[in-house]
Amino acid sequence: MDPAHSLADVQYTSFWLADPARPEALPALVGDVSCDLLVVGGGYSGLWTALIAKERDPSLDVVLVEGQEVGWAASGRNGGFCAASLTHGFFNGLERWPDEIDTLERLGRENLQAIEDAVKRYSIDCDWERTGELDVATEPYQADELREGAELMAAHGLEVDFLDTDAVRAEVDSPTFLAGLWDKDGVAMVHPAKLAWGLKRACLEQGVRIFEHTPATQLAESGTGMAVRTPYGRVFAEHVALGTNIFPNLVKRVRPFLAPVYDFALMTEPLTEQQLDSIGWKNRQGLGDCANQFHYFRISADNRILWGGYDAIYHYGGKVRDEYDHRPETYEKLAGHFFTAFPQLEGVRFSHAWGGAIDTCSRFSAFFGTAHKGRVSYALGYTGLGVGATRFGAEVMLDLLTGQETERTELEMVKSKPMPFPPEPVKWAGIGITKWSLDRADHNQGRRNLWLKAMDALGLGFDS
Repeated sequence: MDPAHSLADVQYTSFWLADPARPEALPALVGDVSCDLLVVGGGYSGLWTALIAKERDPSLDVVLVEGQEVGWAASGRNGGFCAASLTHGFFNGLERWPDEIDTLERLGRENLQAIEDAVKRYSIDCDWERTGELDVATEPYQADELREGAELMAAHGLEVDFLDTDAVRAEVDSPTFLAGLWDKDGVAMVHPAKLAWGLKRACLEQGVRIFEHTPATQLAESGTGMAVRTPYGRVFAEHVALGTNIFPNLVKRVRPFLAPVYDFALMTEPLTEQQLDSIGWKNRQGLGDCANQFHYFRISADNRILWGGYDAIYHYGGKVRDEYDHRPETYEKLAGHFFTAFPQLEGVRFSHAWGGAIDTCSRFSAFFGTAHKGRVSYALGYTGLGVGATRFGAEVMLDLLTGQETERTELEMVKSKPMPFPPEPVKWAGIGITKWSLDRADHNQGRRNLWLKAMDALGLGFDS
């Protein structure tokens, strides 16, 4: 079957955001208000910051402003993988912070458990499933790397299972799977938009004032605090936490550290019992393959398969625009890859197709900092793994605003910054060459050419 036929009836919108449980938007800010803490951004980063601030001090007056609607951007468009890792995976963290990796892994596991505890405490209905994640090899060299990786992770006290071909296909039956590495506890599946909406409700219940359709346009010092201008008013706050993801940051000096990379996903129609039986997947893990240009895939609560990744598109100048949210040629490519992985599902159609911008930085994991004499903090650059790590970032932002030393603020990961991207046109050309090189490596037993080796040495990279 031509993969394009499977897209004939697709809706070009995020499956998650199209859920009928989507709440009504709250009114925009009109006039001037004052508060103790202003949170800018209504995605996970901002929501966790506002909620945790109230948990730490219920008397704190907290305001949150969101330019569109809560959960509208990356928080409502991702794959719904909530990972314990704070470092975009164990191996990325080990390479960058070898002396801290055991601490970072522990803090990541504690953070994931804290998210699960909050989901229960605030009765957030978000299809939470602590089913783990299975990394699969589709080339023989990847199977060898997974086996070596399992041994290295075990040496650091991490519990993972290496699965050979028969074992991995007993979990999820694809003719392309040669081996797997199963982390049974370190990742949860979640309906990402429902998580954002549930956090919004929890914030409101704790007394956070939320204004939607209220973009923050200007940041300036005002007396001993800060003033943030919006289209119809201003917010005067003692402190400001910026959780604006890839959108232009009010602290302009951090902008060179970020590049908006567009990622895309498909969602199938619900599978029948016969179709489900043909692929197994009884344990409902999240999955990802081991290529540089990788796919991520999972089963939803109503037994659809989300299939995303592979293409990671950067547009010249680093613009973030609505028209970049859809890319038919990528949707068709993803559909073709889906049926290669699961030929037994031929005839299945896709119901939804969507994309969105990822706040990519050169180390693939968040960086942190303050501005305006410590009155403003920020956490940015999650590079696609922010569903879980943003809660940790919220804790860091709040720690930084207090000025107190904590275990988090003493981390080298928190104290350091990634390498900034170069200006255009070097940025665009460099990302393009890197993508081409990664594709070559995927088709050459994973061997990295001189360009990729040079990028590795500089701490620069590119990842979806």
